[in-house]
Amino acid sequence: MPNTFGHLFRITTWGESHGKGVGVVIDGCPPRIPLSEEDIQKELDRRRPGQSKITTQRKERDIAEILSGTFNGMTLGTPIMIWVKNEDARPEAYTEMEKIYRPSHADFTYQAKYGIRNWQGGGRSSARETIGRVAGGAVGGKVLQCLYPEIEVIAWVSEVHGVKSLCDPNTVTKEDVESNILRWPNAENLAEALKEIERAQKEGDTVGGIVECIVRGMPAGLGEPVFDKLEADLAKAMLSLPASKGFEIGSGFRGTLMRGSEHNDPFYMEGNKVRTKTNWSGGVQGGISNGENLYFRVAFKPVATIAKEQQTVSVNGEEVILRARGRHDPCVLPRAVPIVEAMTKLVLVDHALRQKAIELTARSFS
Repeated sequence: MPNTFGHLFRITTWGESHGKGVGVVIDGCPPRIPLSEEDIQKELDRRRPGQSKITTQRKERDIAEILSGTFNGMTLGTPIMIWVKNEDARPEAYTEMEKIYRPSHADFTYQAKYGIRNWQGGGRSSARETIGRVAGGAVGGKVLQCLYPEIEVIAWVSEVHGVKSLCDPNTVTKEDVESNILRWPNAENLAEALKEIERAQKEGDTVGGIVECIVRGMPAGLGEPVFDKLEADLAKAMLSLPASKGFEIGSGFRGTLMRGSEHNDPFYMEGNKVRTKTNWSGGVQGGISNGENLYFRVAFKPVATIAKEQQTVSVNGEEVILRARGRHDPCVLPRAVPIVEAMTKLVLVDHALRQKAIELTARSFS
């Protein structure tokens, strides 16, 4: 089921970039969870296009409508269907793509796999598919609030084309992140980071970078050995995102430069709670959360659609020159922030429900 993510808490996204709409079906949501369209809308507003001069100018309000699964502002425990109408689709801008494969897009690979493809904006491979993820993550976040109210998920843009924000992940706040159009928490070099994006945009090019995420208030015990380790599911969630190219947790690749004596996180007691003095593990050991902050990074490539001429081939195998059209982000990072948060919540709520099931079963045998 390639369009479905999760075990106990599952989402199935649907729809194409320039079709009638996109959305999600959420299954496994417990009953009696307070949920309104406003809860979903505030997250979709952070993801929507046209937010600023450094995002695509496609004008979509992305208004969420709950079609099933709730009654009187509460979830029923039945499947929740959410849809968002496409209001500013312009499929005519992509007519050239019917005959040409765009470099570094999914045009050729979808054709190779299915023998047919929706060439209008990429269809399912478009980042517009992530609307369903963000809506699902908003619902998952509401469930998390009920199960573990201390959990706080914050993501931010930490690097743009080599410019680093150099902020302390343990002290970043939502207010810091949402204070500017880049979702960049360090005001000191915000102008430098924005300049990198604007320079690329003027030259008809794009840039990539890194989104970091921290989860505070984590309980110990979330994660399922051996194949469903918490960091393994997070990696799958993040690498399933459009334009993502890398994932690392805790020390990540930096850990390869350290010795075990440097990298180990010593335990100590803080009252009745087991803590670690350092957090090179990123909050996960043996695939299970240890109660420390969960911390990871996701690398995003430059957006593949650029305004410069590129060499490519046609569906008939002819070498041609592509002159791209359409509306696209010069840098995907600001809009990736709420999507990273949403996928994090989806992973955590699924593991939270699995852990609660284990605890309930254990109590029944005690």
